Amino acid sequence: MPIATLSLHSLGYCCQKSPPFSLKSSFLSKPTKTQFSFAFKTTEKRPFSHIVSMSMEAGIGVMGTKLGMMSFFETDGTVVPVTVVGFREGNIVTQVKTSATDGYDAVQVGYRRVRDKKLTKPELGHLGKAGVIPMRHLQEFRLQSVGEFETGQKLAVEEIFKEGDLVDVSGTTIGKGFQGGIKRHNFKRGQMSHGSKSHRALGSIGAGTTPGRVYKGKKMPGRMGGSKRKIRKLKIVKIDNELRVVMIKGAVPGKPGNLLRITPAKIVGKNIAKS
Repeated sequence: MPIATLSLHSLGYCCQKSPPFSLKSSFLSKPTKTQFSFAFKTTEKRPFSHIVSMSMEAGIGVMGTKLGMMSFFETDGTVVPVTVVGFREGNIVTQVKTSATDGYDAVQVGYRRVRDKKLTKPELGHLGKAGVIPMRHLQEFRLQSVGEFETGQKLAVEEIFKEGDLVDVSGTTIGKGFQGGIKRHNFKRGQMSHGSKSHRALGSIGAGTTPGRVYKGKKMPGRMGGSKRKIRKLKIVKIDNELRVVMIKGAVPGKPGNLLRITPAKIVGKNIAKS
């Protein structure tokens, strides 16, 4: 029946055909499927899927400790500024993850031996199950295939890298604390003379009534440094097996003593497929 021709008589007839409905019972009793058929929707339970956010590596990498910087003299007399990276006891495979068991392929590596009391019981249990020594740092390297790795395998730097290779080095930058806009974002300062009242102040940070707020991401004073940073395509200048150090051209994140993650450099089309 069209809505335009709906009358009170027909409305009463429709109400007689419908099941009895009480306002009191609708709140105090559980609604039935007849009263609220729209509220009961049958949905199929979706299978759980693993979500992996880390990026694919070009190859297995290692962890090291930043020792400092120095000048390296090549055979032709060229002076090259290098960062010296040392390696403590570790770089041992603690777990091999596969698509069948974990949803993705990755190799977990441990680094830097510590005493047992420095770790929690779950950490000790995890490392004890793998049959390896207690280690401070655990990191994963997501790879295309992990068939050649096994638990307890020790990764040697001289076998993974050679002189002249390009590597990606990531670490935590030096923390600078709370800094102003000039140091943090390279803002220009105002005049220091001629009656200027604005020297190192931030200045205007937005409009007035419209939009009446500060836009997200506005460059303002705040904490500077202490964040993860990756420097890409650095050249390995020297590998010294006796001193167990690697000299990498250029600067890397962090201060001496910081943890570094060294992986083969990603080169699209060469060791990383074009997406």
